[in-house]
Amino acid sequence: MALAIRDVREHDLDAVLALNNAAGRTILALDAAQLRYFYEHADYFRVAEIDGHLAGFLIAMREGSNYESPNYCWFSAHYPQFVYIDRIVIANAYRRHGLGRIFYCDVNSYAEVRVPLLTCEVFLEPRDDVVVLFHGTYGFQEVGQQRMGESGPQVSLLAKDLPSYAYVRETYLDRGGLPDVPWLAERPRPFNDDSPQRRLAGERHS
Repeated sequence: MALAIRDVREHDLDAVLALNNAAGRTILALDAAQLRYFYEHADYFRVAEIDGHLAGFLIAMREGSNYESPNYCWFSAHYPQFVYIDRIVIANAYRRHGLGRIFYCDVNSYAEVRVPLLTCEVFLEPRDDVVVLFHGTYGFQEVGQQRMGESGPQVSLLAKDLPSYAYVRETYLDRGGLPDVPWLAERPRPFNDDSPQRRLAGERHS
């Protein structure tokens, strides 16, 4: 079995959309325009390809975006700098094979050289104890709860401290930036996002 984790490509979008919308109640449905927004703006948007087949994907956003997700907005109101995991979807045929942990290791590696926090949410309605346990064993802690809209589900808002960020900031980010090597490069995006300047501090807003 040949596994590759790579940046999404435009020709993947139809398959990504179908996979997302077949994922069930704990993944919010997307339309083509919403997925196009992620393709153009997401800081992290990678797919898993196994033997040439799309097996899953993960989308994450940094702070400073105009993304209107209520959970992303909650983190924006409470923390100056973070990577927010918007969604991860694994195809049914490839679940329970560790692909979720591989994705989380990959997005963690992306985040820990850029921000002090990795964030996400898990649905409490319906509650999935496997998902809750997965995030707890990966180092996430609950930092809040909210309901998504007036009639939406209750969610648990989670954050994971990234201790290595302090070293990276002092050694590289405050001294000219990250080394120019392929594994540290940002994904090429078709839209040049002029987001507000990202903060370097990691402390929580009061």
